[in-house]
Amino acid sequence: MKVKEIMRSDVITVTKDMTIQEVAEVLVTHNISGVPVVDEAGSLVGMVTEGDLLHKESNPRIPKFFGLLGGLIYFGGVDQYKEDFKKLAALKAAEIMTSKVITVSGEEEVGQVATLMIDNNIKRIPVVENGKMIGIVSRADIVKTLAK
Repeated sequence: MKVKEIMRSDVITVTKDMTIQEVAEVLVTHNISGVPVVDEAGSLVGMVTEGDLLHKESNPRIPKFFGLLGGLIYFGGVDQYKEDFKKLAALKAAEIMTSKVITVSGEEEVGQVATLMIDNNIKRIPVVENGKMIGIVSRADIVKTLAK
């Protein structure tokens, strides 16, 4: 079965310049846990999820380090700390979104998409053709195919 057979084409999106509060309202109003971010031309530029928004209410994860001769040597988590701090200070969707979005085409097999979701711990994947978003497929969409 192909993704285009199960995807939703009426995708709810937000723009890069929407405030964090406006994005949160979209998620709550539509009872969804993530939303694609599009630019002025309607091209996909990122995703904002509930997980991204949780950063606004949490403390940045402290990077792992050890002391040596009175100095600190960081060996893990520095990039994660910077990303957490950036999201904590975010005011707009463009500042809190995940910009490296995994996408698929409508011709992709549903089984391959399910594997992508599991391997990358994601709940939804935008469907893109010729650089434009044509739909979105979620875990729930795939589970519905099992029930049929």
